[in-house]
Amino acid sequence: MNLPSLNDLPVLTKAMLVVPTLIITLFLSSCSSPFSHDIRFDNVDYDVNNRRTVVSAIDSLDAFKIKELRSAIMELGSEIDINEANFVAREAVLFPMVLANQYRLVSPPNTQNVLVNTGKRERGLCHHWAKDMTDHIVKGRVFRTLTLQRAVANQGNNFEHNVLTVAAKGKGIEDAYILDAWRHSAKLYWLKTTEDPDYDWVKYYPRVRKVSPIATISKQIQ
Repeated sequence: MNLPSLNDLPVLTKAMLVVPTLIITLFLSSCSSPFSHDIRFDNVDYDVNNRRTVVSAIDSLDAFKIKELRSAIMELGSEIDINEANFVAREAVLFPMVLANQYRLVSPPNTQNVLVNTGKRERGLCHHWAKDMTDHIVKGRVFRTLTLQRAVANQGNNFEHNVLTVAAKGKGIEDAYILDAWRHSAKLYWLKTTEDPDYDWVKYYPRVRKVSPIATISKQIQ
């Protein structure tokens, strides 16, 4: 059976479908919306020279999260270096606060998505979180006992999600923990990839952008 497209519907019917969607979107993205609120962290800064998150006063909950994540990472293998585990755990919990300030973050995360997609924020989509955390925690560093790499779920569709993962050296995504700072608006969410109730994770590979043969020929002629 062929269903009518939006263009086939009467103008009034179109308005009845489109207008509520626009109103809900604007309402959720509004600073005055009761469903959204700004996320700011006044106690964090970033040490550019040493590439570490600086905290003026770490609260007990964050300290507990770091300790728990460090223990979980240590249990990934018998050869895990405690200093590497501690660094990853500490930065995975604290660095999202730096990013939240840089992104001018608004919670819940889908509201930030709306703001980014409408040009009111520059960053804050899940792939921004994954890339920026990877650049900070992984890029330019050497880990002897850990493998840190990005993972993706539902790549290429509207439900795509991206995260950084941590596993024992040489292990794959299926043996890793996700380090997800997007899902709870800068409050790190972590668990085994195989235990995530919402996503099926696989190793992330950048998508190759297809180039039109006509565009390629035109460039060669120039």
